[in-house]
Order: sequence, then C-alpha cells, then structure tokens
Amino acid sequence: MEEIEKINSTRLYLFWKNISTGLLVIAAVIALARILPGYWAPIWGLVGAAFLYGQLHRNRKRHEESCMVITYSFFFVLLSYSFVSIIFNVVWIWGLIPQKMLPKELVFFNEPYMPTLYMLPCGFLVLIFINSQRHRLRLCVECRIKNGNMFDRGGLGRLYSYEAHFQLKNLIGLFGVLSVLVWGYYLLIYNNIAVNGRDWYMFVWLTVIGFVMEEVYFIFRYFNLYLDLKENGELITQDEVNEMTATTFVRYYVISGEKVYLNTHVIDPKVPYREVIDTPFSARYRYNDVNLTQIRQMAKEMTGLDGELRFFYGRSTADLEEKQSLLRYFYFVDETASLTKLNDEGEWVDFSELKKLYNDNINRLAPVYAADVTRLATIMVTHKIFNEQGYRKNKLRSYRPSFTLQDVKQSQVDFQDDKWIRISLFNSDTSFYRLKKWWRGVRGKDTHTRMMD
Repeated sequence: MEEIEKINSTRLYLFWKNISTGLLVIAAVIALARILPGYWAPIWGLVGAAFLYGQLHRNRKRHEESCMVITYSFFFVLLSYSFVSIIFNVVWIWGLIPQKMLPKELVFFNEPYMPTLYMLPCGFLVLIFINSQRHRLRLCVECRIKNGNMFDRGGLGRLYSYEAHFQLKNLIGLFGVLSVLVWGYYLLIYNNIAVNGRDWYMFVWLTVIGFVMEEVYFIFRYFNLYLDLKENGELITQDEVNEMTATTFVRYYVISGEKVYLNTHVIDPKVPYREVIDTPFSARYRYNDVNLTQIRQMAKEMTGLDGELRFFYGRSTADLEEKQSLLRYFYFVDETASLTKLNDEGEWVDFSELKKLYNDNINRLAPVYAADVTRLATIMVTHKIFNEQGYRKNKLRSYRPSFTLQDVKQSQVDFQDDKWIRISLFNSDTSFYRLKKWWRGVRGKDTHTRMMD
C-alpha cells in the first residue's frame, strides 16, 4: 500500500494555491478600500467573498478536489466584515446610534475610512470559531464522507489534516496581532485632526504587508515540504500518476464467532519501533476489475479455511485519479476455527477486548484498522438507534446499544452506503431537528443523501 501513502504533487500545489489566493484576495480588498472611495469598501468585500465562493463551488464540481477549509474561512471573513460594516453604517444613518458614538473612521461615507478596524477583529473571531468547529464543519464532514477520512486518503489525508490546522492557527495569530497593533494605534496614538502617512501605513499598508509576508512564508514552507517529500520518496508527480497502473488492495477481516484474527505486533511504517494491531490478511492486484471469485479464493488460500465472504466497503483514491482502490471484506469462518492458529504472526482476539482497547487506547490499532472499526461501530449503532428518517426507534435518549460480530454477520445493512453515517451526524437528537430538516428540504437538500451539492 506504499502508493496510497504517497502525496500527489498536484494536490500539494492546489493546497498551497488555496491559501495564497485567499491571502491575496483579502490584501486586494484592503488596498482597494484605500485607493477608491470608502463607500465602495463593503462592495469590494462582497466581490472578494463571491470570488472565493466560486472557488469553493468549482472545487466541489471538479475531479481534482483539494482541502478548501482555508478558502471557506476567508469567504466567511470577508462576508462577516462586509455585513458588519454595512449594518453599523445603516444603523448610524437611521440614527439608532448617536453620530458621536460611531467614529468617522468606521463610517464609509466619511474620509478617512479605515476598513481594517472592522476586518481584523471580524477575521480573528471567525477564524477562532472555524478552528474550534473544524471537525464538524459541513464542508469537512461532506469531504470525509465523499473522499474518506485521512486514513483512507493516505499520506495526503494526514497532510491535509495537520496543515489545515496549522494554517488556521497561523492565521488566527496573524489577525490577532494585527488587530492589537491597529486598534492599539487607533486608541493610543492616532489623532484624527490630520491623517498623515504614518496613519495610513498603520491602518492599511501594515495589514497588506502582513498578508504579503504570510504569502511569502507559505511559499517557502511548501517549497521546502515539496523538497523533503521528494527526497524521501513520498511524492508522486502527475506524470507518474498518469503512468501508474491500476491497483486494487484488499483487506480481509477474518471472524470466528465473537473473535477476530489479528496481528498484535505490526510495525507502524510511520513510527519505527512502534507496534500496532492490524489484520494479517491482505492482497494486492495489479488491476481494478478483480472479481469476487478471485477475492474469495485468496481468502481461502491465506486462511486455509472455507468461509462466508461479505463485502464491507471500499474506496478509490481520488487523489491518485482513482487508480488505487482499497476494499475491505469480512470472512466469516466456523466458530471452531478460533481453536486453531491461522498465521504465525496472528492470534484470535475476543471482540469485547477489542472494543475495550478501541475505547481506552485507540492508538494501539493501526490507523486504517481504527478507521474501519469506527465506520463499522458508527453504522451498527446508528442503525439500532434511528430509522431511515433520522428519528429514534427508542424514545429513551439514554439508550446506547452495543453490537456483536454475530449482529454484523446477520445484519442486512449496506456498509458501503454513507446514509447511516449522515444520519449519525444529523438526526432527531440534533437541536431543532424538524425545523432544520424542513429548511434543508426547502433548499432542495436531501439531508441523508447529499448534504451538499
């Protein structure tokens, strides 16, 4: 599975391009507010937000998907800045705020107008909120459902997860520092009798320079990251992707009664000398049209036992243009098989012990295996609690069912279908569920089939 761990250089470029575009758009909005009349400032903010929304929309429609959480964040920064400034000015015009209470630097009909007094605090608060909610953002939830979690996406998934968080923290610091500098200068030093070059530098060009320097920092950061990945053989170019042959990886979870066969001493390739738990049974096929007969025959050869093969779920790696696929299968064997050793590197583990280990120390499980157990548990538990409309079957909200491997064997649930994953995220336990469900219906969004277009 080494290919899945490699990072597509095109995706790395798009990831850098997203934050670069956002930084330049915000810098341009601030610069235009200084160059052109102040009353155009919120309009430029909305134009910038519309441009970033277009970026989000095109990313959802195109095949080359990238992590868009920073573009999403900048979109709301510009949107909040524009609406906050408009609302304050409209309220001021209506006389709901005494004219003396709103400084002229915050009124875009006056000169001088200082948009950074709005934008920087708005951006700081918006970014803090998005960072705190980043695992629950609809954008991120839909991306995980469509493309898989960071383990399904291999090395690129882990890069997106770490770097997106790093970018958000870095931008929070940038907006926070600039907010303190600009507002500190305004409250302690600025004299509105005569605006000089130093004032314009502090209120406009310092912020523009700050964003440009941030842009330069990320250019160096991702260029160095590119060189490191290339040197370590962890990068794959677009030409190599185009020349890559189709490959299917198959993982087998061998189950006997309430026991599953696992290797408890697998070396984690990302952390040398660290042992994790994973299935010892996997196969690799150099094509994508592998048939069920081949998969069943391989399971029988590896275990030496006849069993019942059942498809769990699988994904193609969109980051490698779907030339890599990872499929998971359950292989149910007779309960007496748990009395024999199938593989020198494995042993039978009771499912109750595995669940306890999952709850107490999930890091002991291999990343892909932990992700698969999470999907299995989420679907099984959600199916027991809720119906297909998202309403509880049992009205007791304290009801927390468990499940066994026999439940999995006898279940008719389609584990490939993301329906139950969506229901686990949006159901009758959600506040104002009926209202939100109705509103999504009005917008033409079928919650349990495609939360976003």
